[in-house]
Amino acid sequence: MQASSVSLVFALAVLLWLALRLLLAVRQIRHVARHRDRVPAPFEASVTLAAHQRAADYTIAKTRLGVLAMALGAAVLVGWTLLGGLDLLNTALRDALQPRLGDIGYQLALLAAFTLVSALLELPLDLYGTFVLEQRFGFNRVTSALFVADLLRSTLLAALIGLPLAALVLWIMAAAGAAWWIWAWVAWVAFHLVLLVIYPTLIAPLFNRFEPLQDAALAARVSALMQRCGFAAKGLFVMDGSRRSAHANAYFTGLGAAKRVVFFDTLLARLAPAEVEAVLAHELGHFRHRHVLVRMLAIFGFSLAALALLGWLAGQSGFYLGLGVAPNLAAPNDALALLLFGLALPPFTFLLAPLGALLSRRHEFEADAYACAQADGRALAGALLKLHEDNASTLTPDPLYVRFYYSHPPALERLAALAKLAPAAAPAASAASGAA
Repeated sequence: MQASSVSLVFALAVLLWLALRLLLAVRQIRHVARHRDRVPAPFEASVTLAAHQRAADYTIAKTRLGVLAMALGAAVLVGWTLLGGLDLLNTALRDALQPRLGDIGYQLALLAAFTLVSALLELPLDLYGTFVLEQRFGFNRVTSALFVADLLRSTLLAALIGLPLAALVLWIMAAAGAAWWIWAWVAWVAFHLVLLVIYPTLIAPLFNRFEPLQDAALAARVSALMQRCGFAAKGLFVMDGSRRSAHANAYFTGLGAAKRVVFFDTLLARLAPAEVEAVLAHELGHFRHRHVLVRMLAIFGFSLAALALLGWLAGQSGFYLGLGVAPNLAAPNDALALLLFGLALPPFTFLLAPLGALLSRRHEFEADAYACAQADGRALAGALLKLHEDNASTLTPDPLYVRFYYSHPPALERLAALAKLAPAAAPAASAASGAA
């Protein structure tokens, strides 16, 4: 593997990656702006022009921020690789720490330092997105004190969970020979499954407050739905989502017996009981059709293929030199290989994004169909319209942008499908949204 060839291929991939994402962003901005002054005909009776324009402005502002983020991200990527940033960091830490901390200690320090520097580089845009953009559109409820507290908690949690896992993977890479990537994959899958079990009770409560659902009538309605669908959960909980944002949501979390249903308090404040039931039926549809399992297996399969590729690349000097890093001669290169692979992978896998988005949108349609069979399709349509309006989701996204990025179908496609499943869905949605 020639280093010069690797550098050229990587540089071309980064340029193509950046150009394609910029093209998609420009298309989205222009398409949304072009349709800003008129509500699409199917929504004229249910969405006001002011709400439609607010959603358009929010979408355009977020996309413009995304353009800035992707430009800075590409510059940082090239800085870490071809311009020698990672090589400089590695040399400094290796010379200073390897004699005192040993191979594993120095490599953990390299991983931690890289993560910390990357987070600091992203922090200004995070602050702007939270305290300027989200604040401007009335979504942000995070105080500066809460932002700092969240940042400290997440950093500590990442260290407590990430460093032991990284140490295990580095040990496997050093001890398991050429097949290390198989054992590293097994360790990663086991870690992922354990995390799914402990997340609801040990991790999520560090950031939000969860209380049992107090509305007895709604709890009975939801419990009856779950019993009807043959779904068992450990509890129904309300999360204080309003503490950080005005956005609304509901989700399932956990694995096996640890599964629980979580409603944002903002969702319960906005939707009628029948609409809450319909939204929950949609989520149950994902479990009924095994969408969660399919996505998990897809992630596991992709990670296995990626680790197999890394297993080969890690032994090629051209892989390191071509990406701007001189491989260590008297120290392991395992941490370097992990970092370089993580940096180089996104430009080469971006063209796979439409496949993942397509699968996710199909799953959403299937879950909607299940919800219509188990609950009121008209209520689901009404809930979707309210959530689109409350979250300022544009009704007129660019079709190509949708194909690359949207994990959920656009509102027009989704409500049209619902109208076929429940013919009265569209009129009922209009009435429900108009009355809200």
